[in-house]
Amino acid sequence: MTAGSQAAAKVFIIDDDPSVRRALDRLFRSAGRDSEAFASAREFLARLPYPGTGCVVLDVNMPETTGPQLAELMAQRGVGLPVVFLTGHGDVPTGVQAMKNGAVDFLTKPVDEEALLRAVEEAIARHAASNAQRDARAAILARLALLSAREREVLQHVIRGRLNKQIAADLRIALKTVKVHRSRVMAKVQCASLPELVRLCQLAGIEPPQ
Repeated sequence: MTAGSQAAAKVFIIDDDPSVRRALDRLFRSAGRDSEAFASAREFLARLPYPGTGCVVLDVNMPETTGPQLAELMAQRGVGLPVVFLTGHGDVPTGVQAMKNGAVDFLTKPVDEEALLRAVEEAIARHAASNAQRDARAAILARLALLSAREREVLQHVIRGRLNKQIAADLRIALKTVKVHRSRVMAKVQCASLPELVRLCQLAGIEPPQ
């Protein structure tokens, strides 16, 4: 799934200079990447949402809404597309802050084409991995949603490392009942072993009770 999503990934170019937009569009298409170009942050935000894999190549110094301001708006709106910044000025503080905020790279114009293509490929790989993790977590949560309230209780005790007889005592139910619930939990969550169950619960953000 990750390889396929990377192959179909899109590069979004946001730059107020039309000559830069055209040049970058040609560059990415020549490298086999689909791309869309926008003259402003407003245009790009109007185009969203985008459910696929991709990244944003973003000019720092734009009128109305700057590149860093757009990146902040994206974060506020839950847009997970990774960002590669381009700037015509060697603004070191802006670059440092952009990297702290999760930018993949901060490159100066005129940009080295190979460096930009490498940064874009890294950004796309990051986004594909993030999407795959999100999809896996959603699938796990869907399985966990099938559990009854009692089965959920048993699950939490199981991943805590409690034995069946200990769980029976904790919940004040029969040992046989614990075994039945435990079997149903493993079947519904589609796990064959305790380590696998623990790993899936960790991915879903479920921690054992203290």
